[in-house]
Amino acid sequence: MTYIFDGSLQGLLTAVFEWFERKPGKVVLKSTEIFQPEAFAESATIITDPIKADRVWAGLQKKLKKEWLRKFYCSYLSEIPEAYNHLLQFALYIFQNQLGAESNYGNAHVIALAKYAKSVEREKHRMEAFIRFQKTSDGIFYAGIDPDFNVLPLISNHFKNRYADQQWVIYDLKRKYGLHYNLSTVEEITISFTNGVKKQNPASILMDDGEALYAALWKDYFKSANIVARKNTKLHLQHVPKRYWKYLTEKAIL
Repeated sequence: MTYIFDGSLQGLLTAVFEWFERKPGKVVLKSTEIFQPEAFAESATIITDPIKADRVWAGLQKKLKKEWLRKFYCSYLSEIPEAYNHLLQFALYIFQNQLGAESNYGNAHVIALAKYAKSVEREKHRMEAFIRFQKTSDGIFYAGIDPDFNVLPLISNHFKNRYADQQWVIYDLKRKYGLHYNLSTVEEITISFTNGVKKQNPASILMDDGEALYAALWKDYFKSANIVARKNTKLHLQHVPKRYWKYLTEKAIL
C-alpha cells in the first residue's frame, strides 16, 4: 500500500500514527507532489492531524536522544522524495524496538537518515559561512539564496545572534519564503517581488547609497591580499565549492 501525504512534517508524523492504528502491513510513503496512481496498486491519503502528529513526536522524544531527533528533522528538511519513506520506516522501527535501536547502523533506514542529515548539516554550515548581506535603501540587510536543502529553519538562530543589532531578511528564492529579523524576533515571511529584486543581487536603485562603495572596498581588499604564486585552485574549491561563489562579493574579481 502507498500512503500519500501533503509533504508537511505533521503530515508525515500523522502517517506514522495511522500505520499503528490501521496496521496495514508494508507501506510506502510518498508526497502528493510525486505520487502517480497505478492501476493495480492500493493507496490511502493521509489527512494531516496536528493532535496525532504531536502524539507521535512526543513518543519519538521519549525514544530518541536530541541528536537523533535533529537528524530526523534534518532528513525531513532535505526534501529528497525517498527520504520521506525512510523517515516513516525509521519511526516504525524505533517504536517497535527497544531504546537504542537508532544505533543499529545495519538498518537501512538508520543509515539513510544519518546520510541525509549529514548533507543538510553541511549545507547549513555553508550557508552560515557564505551568505553575504546587502543593505537596501530602507536600512534592511537582504540576502537572496537558493540552497539545495530547506535550511532556513536551521540557520535562524545563528544569524539572529550574529547580527542582533540590525534588521535583516534572508530569502529562499527556490522555496519562495524567507526569514525577517526585526531586532527582537525572527518571523517567516513571503515577498511579492518587483522587477530587479528576485535574485541574489537586487537592482542598484533599491540599494543603500554606500553599498556600492563597500562592495568596491571589499573587492579591492581581496585583490590586494590574493597571492597569485600561492594559488591552489583544487584546495580552494574543497573549502569553497563553485556553486557558492554567487553569494560572495569578492568572487566578482577572483
